[in-house]
Amino acid sequence: MERPTKEQISALPLYIGLGLSNIYIVENEQQATDALHVLLTEPRLGFDTESKPIFQKGQVSPGPSLIQLATETTAFLFPTRFPCAVAAAKQILTNQNIKKIGFGIKDDNKELRNKLNIDITNTQDLSVTLKQLAGEKNSIGARAAVAMMLGKRLGKGAQKSNWGAYPLKENQILYAANDAHSAICVDRALASLRS
Repeated sequence: MERPTKEQISALPLYIGLGLSNIYIVENEQQATDALHVLLTEPRLGFDTESKPIFQKGQVSPGPSLIQLATETTAFLFPTRFPCAVAAAKQILTNQNIKKIGFGIKDDNKELRNKLNIDITNTQDLSVTLKQLAGEKNSIGARAAVAMMLGKRLGKGAQKSNWGAYPLKENQILYAANDAHSAICVDRALASLRS
């Protein structure tokens, strides 16, 4: 198993993941309850956050604007501007019985702890797992991991968009949900390698 080159990745078919009909945005108490009803039954979830990008040196990140959690069939987006969304996401992220799987989790953890007082438990950083498996000296990000494990190219079009703006645009919703969704799919592919 080795990290593909940028050229090899760009030749791969696009990772499609979840469509809009399988992505839910949590903005009110009822939606938070519905999200918890689904997510609390899952043993493993794909996880990611999005923050407003910083373009000037010395600027401080305002912290995560969005928390994403995904099963293999559904994703929930928790905009941190809604206290009920933050409270629901915190219930999942601090739940010892649910493994949160993502890429570069250390940075997400730090931001969530410092800005939202959320201490995530039971995590797996696929960047580290794949780095060890591939014998690489650098960690492996989501784009390279999706190429290695799923043979697809993860689109990164909305990555640098303004995550602080609201409502989210369609391309942001798809991008954010599928960043978390790709993590659970890479994890499943890794599990099938081991069995």
